[in-house]
Amino acid sequence: MGYRVAVDIGGTFTDFVLADVTNKTTTTGKVLTTPGNAAQGVMEGMRQMIADANSVDFFVHGTTVGLNAFLERKGARVLLVMTQGVSDSYTIARGDRKTLYRVQYRKPERLVPRRDVLEVRERLRWDGSVLTPLHEEDFTPIIEKIRAEGIQSVAVCFIHAYVNPVHELRAREILKAALGDSISVTLSHEISREWREYERASSAIMNAYIAPIVERYLQSLEKELAGFGTQTPVHVMQSSGGVIRAKTAREQPVHTLLSGPVGGAIGCAALSKATGRKDMIGVDMGGTSFDMCLIIDGKPGVSNETEQQGLPLLLPLVEIHTIGAGGGSLAWLEAGALRVGPQSAGAVPGPACYGRGGTQPTVTDANLFLGRIGTDARLGGWMQLDYDAAGRAIHSVATQLNLSDIEFAEGMLSVINAKMADAIRTITIQVGIDPRDISMVAYGGAGSMHAVWLARELGIKEIIVPWSPGTFSAWGMLQTDIRRDLTSNFFHRAVDTTSEMIQSVFNRLVEEGSALIREEDVADEDIYFAMSADIRYIGQEYVVTIPIHAPYDIAEIDRNFHVAYKIRYGHSTPGAPLEFVNLRLTAFGRLDSEIMGFQPNADAGDPVKGVREVYFDGVKMQTTILNRDAMPIDTHYEGPLIIDEQSATTVVPPGYVVHVDPLGNVIITRNQS
Repeated sequence: MGYRVAVDIGGTFTDFVLADVTNKTTTTGKVLTTPGNAAQGVMEGMRQMIADANSVDFFVHGTTVGLNAFLERKGARVLLVMTQGVSDSYTIARGDRKTLYRVQYRKPERLVPRRDVLEVRERLRWDGSVLTPLHEEDFTPIIEKIRAEGIQSVAVCFIHAYVNPVHELRAREILKAALGDSISVTLSHEISREWREYERASSAIMNAYIAPIVERYLQSLEKELAGFGTQTPVHVMQSSGGVIRAKTAREQPVHTLLSGPVGGAIGCAALSKATGRKDMIGVDMGGTSFDMCLIIDGKPGVSNETEQQGLPLLLPLVEIHTIGAGGGSLAWLEAGALRVGPQSAGAVPGPACYGRGGTQPTVTDANLFLGRIGTDARLGGWMQLDYDAAGRAIHSVATQLNLSDIEFAEGMLSVINAKMADAIRTITIQVGIDPRDISMVAYGGAGSMHAVWLARELGIKEIIVPWSPGTFSAWGMLQTDIRRDLTSNFFHRAVDTTSEMIQSVFNRLVEEGSALIREEDVADEDIYFAMSADIRYIGQEYVVTIPIHAPYDIAEIDRNFHVAYKIRYGHSTPGAPLEFVNLRLTAFGRLDSEIMGFQPNADAGDPVKGVREVYFDGVKMQTTILNRDAMPIDTHYEGPLIIDEQSATTVVPPGYVVHVDPLGNVIITRNQS
């Protein structure tokens, strides 16, 4: 018997999914996240769920260790080394006309203060030829500063290193020869082989900032798993939607920055393929955050550039949009008005109903107080909820607004639902996508509890609740492949470009990408590739990335660019001259993955567990409680309903119906009768 195991470390819970490849079954579990050392929570869950460590054939996990280190500003002190004459570029940053007239604008805090930016004499031309040789003696004061001040990490960013990395490579040799393994060295061309020194430096600094912490965490996890008896390598989810081995992630941890939420997007893409629904909105409501993604034509959007708290990153990542809204979001008052979130009770102390010392009302407390979560529910299969503690927390704030406890609890949910619906509008309506034509996939521990109200607000006609929605992001990590991304600068006018020129670059990238995938222990027959190009109108600053394929017909590429440009910006200029900027290759290593549809056990019993009083719009209603694990395929139920399962609760108000599809997904639609 072999298991494929996925672990998703969230702000409140750590989720587990075990796919039994022999019996074609899937089981799930949850433990509380251990903020001090996330590996402890992982190992606690492994010991609870797996009797024989040798049965684990594949292990992947998404981690927020690097992201949390950045958000909490607990990363390593970084020294930045740049080319002489441009060392102020990171501090000055890039002007943004959108902020030019904002009176209250505050420049994002740099991860490296100006005093820690040093320079050396060297210079490459735009084509990679050497203008000024590297002056190795300039590293002497740098090494002395590192030793004297106990600096852990160095980022090196030289002009035009993305074309020719010879000076950056030599810089690492010099630093390592003098300092050994006591220093972590990040080279900008290894993180991002693209022009724009500021953005490339920012990406390298982010990697250097989180590298020591992520490296220690992954080494600790690998050691713990080896001690447990697991023989398989540790894999880590990347922000791009693919996975890599932990040894690769330790070298470039910046690629794992958003690895947790991305699993849900990949799961939505797998669900899109399995159900035949091309377009979806994925909404993941967990304990601390609300993550959204779009699946268009069966694929999640992938961007090659993003920002984190105003700091740019040049790296491929699935487009995930996040706001501070979750089951642990706290209700509070500001100038007499009710606010919910973004502050969260987190895992410690957690919502008041967890009985771990929390006293402020949270979204979870409101759902419990209104009967939408039952007092007999067991979050994660084991956590007993305290109804009276939730009531006390809600009453403590309701009295300040002269509201009844029921009115206040429903008001809390109305505020958080409106906040989440507005966030969904930013990724749909504001970019020209009509959400009424798209199915919503609701997952996360609290996503299916709020999904119907979000759909009602946005006019969405269908909601899909996958089996075990609370562990869906972990499940998504089992539906992807090994992935490495490569870029080559290719600055040419389209009229001067031939298919042979493009093919020559991709031949080199394919060779390099194949070598990287082989390092992940992937056989040659399981390696495949995807090609794309960054193109823009001549005279423009930024690019549009479009997929391209052999034989790289320039006229076809031209047509496809104008179509893509119009989709993004609402207009295009066919016939206007274009220029290439970069060519991109994504190398994949195919992994065994299979969507195992949920089937209820023959001895699961009656799906109807009983009836409970639940409040909907201020009215107390007798509501049927269903056991998700016993709901047969192709059955129908009418709301109001509460569907209980180990990882989540699904709330179906009056006026909606439920259908269980052949894969075991719960489909919620309006009751047309």
